[in-house]
Amino acid sequence: MNLRKAAAISASVLMLLVLVKMNGNIASFINTVKSGDAVEALGRTSYTEEEKRELYEAIVAEAETKRIAPVDARIDRVWHAIPGYNGLAVDIEKTYEAALKAPRSGAIPFQYQEIEPKISLKHLGPQPIYRGNPNKPMVSLMINVAWGNEYIDPILATLEEKGVKATFFLDGSWLKKNVDVAKKIQAAGHEMSNHAYSHPDMKNLSRTDQYNQIAKTQQLLKELLGVDNKWFAPPSGSYNAATVQIASEQGLGTVLWTLDTVDWRKPPADSVIRKMQAKLEPGSLILMHPTETTKGALAGIIDAAIAKGFVIGTVSETLSSNRVAAVVEGAHLF
Repeated sequence: MNLRKAAAISASVLMLLVLVKMNGNIASFINTVKSGDAVEALGRTSYTEEEKRELYEAIVAEAETKRIAPVDARIDRVWHAIPGYNGLAVDIEKTYEAALKAPRSGAIPFQYQEIEPKISLKHLGPQPIYRGNPNKPMVSLMINVAWGNEYIDPILATLEEKGVKATFFLDGSWLKKNVDVAKKIQAAGHEMSNHAYSHPDMKNLSRTDQYNQIAKTQQLLKELLGVDNKWFAPPSGSYNAATVQIASEQGLGTVLWTLDTVDWRKPPADSVIRKMQAKLEPGSLILMHPTETTKGALAGIIDAAIAKGFVIGTVSETLSSNRVAAVVEGAHLF
């Protein structure tokens, strides 16, 4: 047994000496190993200067064929403001660095960076928003809360089970009376936004009253929850041009919905799920409330979105120009 150990130790020392010979002095070798670059430490074949030049030129040549142009935000006659969507371009320098470290027999490990569109939502001015960009495979759950406390816990449980974050639009008068419930929603990691103060018909209010409806809830969101939110959802979808302008003056985009569960009419949960299966598209904003129908349909709605290949994000995530996660689109992003 001792002879076998001695032979193994001798072989290990010999291997170490060979590796050190290939990689320089012993201190340099150990530092290389400590840095985590195992490929370099094990003495991978290096490129000649000519091979490096050819590799770089190949990356540059192929980079243009892999470019995806960004999509500008625009105003649609039906959907009003539609967000832009970032493009993709090969990061030539990072791709070159990665290729030098990768096995020579493999494909070039292209690395990408996002390219923002020239025109974003902010360039369109105050406009209502009904959906995300149709090129972005993401949808959002908009949960408007002015009542229905008894259904909030099971809704939160389903969202947690599915690993989904939603955007809750809170009526200010509800928030004032239900701070603990609102904090529970917030603690679960969901986005919190503005649903006016007393669920009014906004388009029939004076400009001052519209301003106050939004401002009072903004103040409550800030004081009670520490939220600096981005969005205003008009109760019942009622708004006019003044509403959108007033919300914009307070730093808020006016958001409506692409698909309505109409859960307040108490339809069967399975009919809502079938509706979503048929009509869900990239960029959809799905309106719901804390109701018996939503409690029963929520898991099925989430499953339907995932089955269609969509990521479920918050309203802010869906309406941003950012591309969905690299694991979804198959790109290595930096």
